Order: sequence, then structure tokens, then C-alpha cells
Amino acid sequence: MNISEVRIRFVKKDDSKLKAVASITIDDCFVVHDIKVIDGTDGLFIAMPSRKTSDGEFKDIAHPLNTETRENLKNAILSAYAEALAKEQP
Repeated sequence: MNISEVRIRFVKKDDSKLKAVASITIDDCFVVHDIKVIDGTDGLFIAMPSRKTSDGEFKDIAHPLNTETRENLKNAILSAYAEALAKEQP
């Protein structure tokens, strides 16, 4: 799997833990939108796109099936987030 593009959109809420929303393109042919970049107690992490079920739980719509793929996604998205943040800073 090759992550061919990562797009970052910043969330402009002052007290929000949600910092950005990412979209990734895989192998120049498949896109996953709405991956959240969240500032948690142990630093930044990503949350895959999800929807709320009728019983109030959130279920992932799309997600990696193994740890290696999750790490690759996390590293690519957080790296793109850091680059975009550096460009936005004066």
C-alpha cells in the first residue's frame, strides 16, 4: 500500500482537542476522508472516520486491519500535519 497524497484541513476551535481533519489517497486510486488529528493526553493521534450507531456508540467506517498499516497511516498523516502547521506559522 502506498499513501500517494495526504491533505490536511485545520480545525479553528480554540479549546478543541480536534486539531485537523485529513484525507488520504492510496495508490492514486482510493480516497479516505475525515481522518481526525486529535491532541490527546499522550500527544497527537489519529482517529479513523466513524459514525454514531443507534445505541450511541461510534463505529469506524474504514480502518486498517493490522498494526503496521495503522502506524504507516499515523506517521504519514502526522508528518503532513507537522509540515502544514510549519507552513502556517509566520
